[in-house]
Amino acid sequence: MEELQCVVESIVFKNEENGYVVAVTEDENSKKITITGCIPYIMEGQSLKVSGEWTVHPQFGQQFKVEKCDEVLPNSLVGIEKYLASGVISGIGPVTAKKIVNKFGDKTLEILDNDVYRLREIEGIGDKKIELIYESYSQQREIRNIMIFLQTYGVTPNQCVKIYKKYKSKAIEVVKENPYILTDTISGIGFKTADKIARSLGIEANSPFRIQSGITYVVNEFCAMGNTYMPIEDLIRDSIKILQVRKDDIEKAIYECTLSQKLKVEIINNENCVYTMPYYYSELGVTRKIITLAYDKYKEIEIDINSKIKEFEKENNIEFAASQKDAIEGAITNGVEIITGGPGTGKTTIIRCITSIFEELSMKVFMAAPTGRAAKRMSEATGSEARTIHRMLELGYEDEDFFEKTEESILQCDVVIIDEASMIDIMLMHSLLKAIGLGTRLIIVGDVDQLPSVGPGNVLRDLIESNCVKVFKLKEIFRQAKESMIIVNAHKINDGEMPILNKKNNDFYFISEEKHDIILNTILSLSCERLPKYNRKWDSIRDIQIITPMKKGTLGVINMNNNLQQVLNPKDKFKKEIKYRDIIFRVGDKVMQNKNNYMIKWKRKGGEGEKEGEGVFNGDIGFVSDIDEDNNLVVLFDEEREVVYERLNLDELSLAYAVTIHKSQGSEFPVVIMPSFVGPPLLMNRNLLYTAITRAKQLVVIVGQKKAIQFMISNNKGFTRYSGLEWRITEIINGKEN
Repeated sequence: MEELQCVVESIVFKNEENGYVVAVTEDENSKKITITGCIPYIMEGQSLKVSGEWTVHPQFGQQFKVEKCDEVLPNSLVGIEKYLASGVISGIGPVTAKKIVNKFGDKTLEILDNDVYRLREIEGIGDKKIELIYESYSQQREIRNIMIFLQTYGVTPNQCVKIYKKYKSKAIEVVKENPYILTDTISGIGFKTADKIARSLGIEANSPFRIQSGITYVVNEFCAMGNTYMPIEDLIRDSIKILQVRKDDIEKAIYECTLSQKLKVEIINNENCVYTMPYYYSELGVTRKIITLAYDKYKEIEIDINSKIKEFEKENNIEFAASQKDAIEGAITNGVEIITGGPGTGKTTIIRCITSIFEELSMKVFMAAPTGRAAKRMSEATGSEARTIHRMLELGYEDEDFFEKTEESILQCDVVIIDEASMIDIMLMHSLLKAIGLGTRLIIVGDVDQLPSVGPGNVLRDLIESNCVKVFKLKEIFRQAKESMIIVNAHKINDGEMPILNKKNNDFYFISEEKHDIILNTILSLSCERLPKYNRKWDSIRDIQIITPMKKGTLGVINMNNNLQQVLNPKDKFKKEIKYRDIIFRVGDKVMQNKNNYMIKWKRKGGEGEKEGEGVFNGDIGFVSDIDEDNNLVVLFDEEREVVYERLNLDELSLAYAVTIHKSQGSEFPVVIMPSFVGPPLLMNRNLLYTAITRAKQLVVIVGQKKAIQFMISNNKGFTRYSGLEWRITEIINGKEN
């Protein structure tokens, strides 16, 4: 990291929200240097000591990207006068600056720091002006001191801005008293950063603040892998390892956390289990509501279902299997039902038939799916409007509830149909069920053999195995689907059989390669040249998706994205780009949202529906359409929703030429390419392979080792998810029956 000392000559751009700046400075050799970075307290005339690295902007040339910045106060009378005259302090211009320096000389800055009312000694400066000067000078000093204090402990400038906005002048005081509070209040600051600050401040290893924060961190990390709770023995073991304190201290801290309602300890299947409160209440809420809906009485619908099914079959030139007819009939006669089955088993066609029957009866039907892509696909397949679950529940922020639709404001409809239910985590299911009123029918559709949700819980499987609601399992493949090797092989894999590879003139191919670098180069060649030449309708970036089991390694997401970007969207002097941490974002890049952001705003650039709204969600894929004059990234999602990302929010985005199989859930792509290689057994399983190939609509190409495919099919074990939903439901049902 290089270090420079410079004086700010002019500020080209400054974002008041996140402190991002582009400024022209002059170094000690009178050389003009453009600096960029998060420097919220910068003003013209300031002397700065900056650390960072040189970069080359495609439009503006060489710039110095600032990672750390300290203000260097002037120590000469000329320097002090120039500093004050620059406008850095409101109320002081060139004339007033000269008067102040003439009066107080080298004591000027000391006067401003400690005895500002001595400025009354200067003609023309009254109390109102002194107040203005003092407020401006204090704020500059405040932000500067906070930045200097926090950056010493590895806190990034963006995080410093967030901390200052949250705590203002009390920021340093709050951090010194309990730095672990930052893990709860500041996005992006985790336990490790807070712990580094705390240890530097001399906070003891066995401090209750530290141990309680550490325990919460361990539970949250465990739940981030898909669990809703953590066995207490595992929590104690992992906490001792991370915190290096006694078992007694850990047990005491867990007890204190339960008293303060930060954690909940409950006995599940004779084992003590630790919940964070959001997952505990969500699991409890889903249990109560699903049982209430399942045991509720619904208005009988008087209709000849068989004749309606025959009408639909005739109109669409199809013939339903017996299990499919049962599912349709069940939707009419049951209050709640689950329809599950693999690809080609007619789930979408069944939804179309069910919807047409309800609508013919003038019943209002709401359809939704967990992601924008899944909802759009549902709309196209059924011909009826489908929304994301988030949009259907209407995002809101009152009373700390994300959604407007709750128990007090239920969904105004007769039927709710949810597709791609395997993706729904415990929190989203809780929100959904809260908004469904008694008497409203609920139809849940999904493939239980796909990977479970990215978020905590195993909702679809738990609901099915609890035997609380009627479940219809579809096994028979529709006649048209039998022609696709993608669908045939998906079912073979799910049954533990080896897929049929390279059947002539079909949609499932395998290219055998052993070495990882050759696998990578083959995938690059397929994406960029071979497949677009084979079918000219396929766009290399928009239609071809690489999905892989892992994040790291030669064939992991990070390395593959870097290589794919160089091939598919290379550096170009006419293309704008910005670097954020280790990622270069360039106009034309395919990107993915990595977390739910309920507050970020979007504007619709085409299509039907609301012209603007809020919310972009984990797994949404878009394309960088522009980098504006303020260095904000403009991303277009679903070809119609435009979102502007300030630098502060760029940690929510990643390149998406390649994505993990988990992140591909709920999406479909014309072409899927997947590397096959031997990896960790927990990742390389049948469930993962099945999910991967069912993402493709027109073509699957697997490149790599045949033995890896064989291993994944034979390995039917995945990461065990700790979820109490099935246990809770069965406990209550068994109690009712007894």
